[in-house]
Amino acid sequence: MEGLVSSLFDVQSLPETYVLPPEKRPGNLIFPPGKSNIPVLDLGGHDRHEIIQQIMKASEEFGFFQVINHGVSKELMDETMNVVKEFHAMPAKDKFLECSKDPNRNCKLYSSSEKYATEEIHYWRDCLMHSGLSTEEYMQFWPAKPTRYREVVGTYSNEVRQLGSRILELISEGLKLSSGYFSGGLSRSPTILINHYPRCPEPSLTLGLPRHRDPSVITIILQDDVQGLQVYKDGEWITVEPLPHAFVVNLGYVLQIVNNDKLNGAEHRVVTNSSDARTTVSFFIYPSGESIIEPAKTLVCDPPLYRALKFKDFHVNFLSKSADADAVHKFISSKNCFINGEN
Repeated sequence: MEGLVSSLFDVQSLPETYVLPPEKRPGNLIFPPGKSNIPVLDLGGHDRHEIIQQIMKASEEFGFFQVINHGVSKELMDETMNVVKEFHAMPAKDKFLECSKDPNRNCKLYSSSEKYATEEIHYWRDCLMHSGLSTEEYMQFWPAKPTRYREVVGTYSNEVRQLGSRILELISEGLKLSSGYFSGGLSRSPTILINHYPRCPEPSLTLGLPRHRDPSVITIILQDDVQGLQVYKDGEWITVEPLPHAFVVNLGYVLQIVNNDKLNGAEHRVVTNSSDARTTVSFFIYPSGESIIEPAKTLVCDPPLYRALKFKDFHVNFLSKSADADAVHKFISSKNCFINGEN
């Protein structure tokens, strides 16, 4: 319980274990209003071809975009944000109790990262993680408090999963892949991460999350109205301005592997601030553990850039490398095939 960042709300200076080396610190951040932002796409239009073209352009240039008129109700988005903020506002003892009932540890609460006990430097966030599948098999281990948590987040999960399927179908069409390419095993195991970044006494010295790419097919993020998410492009960090009732969509490593680098996931990070706490709900579309992830054959002319491997093997390696882009890329590169031919 003592490890939760939210338990440090009254500290006046940053604990030493949260201070990053000078070269990794964000420094003093200024968020000028209306500065640069990632593309904002309207999914409510009737011209499917135009929507696909916009998604492909945003994916090629940024690996990130926001979507509006996406079909998920504003009321449900607000209810979801309210109930997850209620969860993070509960006493630490109650939060841990609500996340300690799952024998498989698919539902858990932790601070910084899952490697908190062994990492040298911690990050300024608390995280609730559980399956994004809203069946009784999984929901029985979700938090039962706040009392409306399962009802609201369960409905939200269903709606966002449908949105994810729609976006992936548009991307499939843009890549000229077969209809339903990302359905089935490649999107069978969604996961919800609810990140909470408390007010930080010295935000220039730490990060909420370090520079990384997601190990997902795509990730769909609901932000509150506090800035913090930044995307790396052309040598600079671009702040993703929160838009009311919009979702942020970013491409993950799995999609990058499947499309053989025609579209790349963008590196991103989370910065903190000293005045406002920030909360986000991330919906990660993951393959099942046994699914083989590999470049689509129709997208490969020369030898593929990536080898075929089970998603569970990729994910374990990703976590062990602490999302280090160079180390992860070396592991999944086609030049690193096992000698015995095992994928």
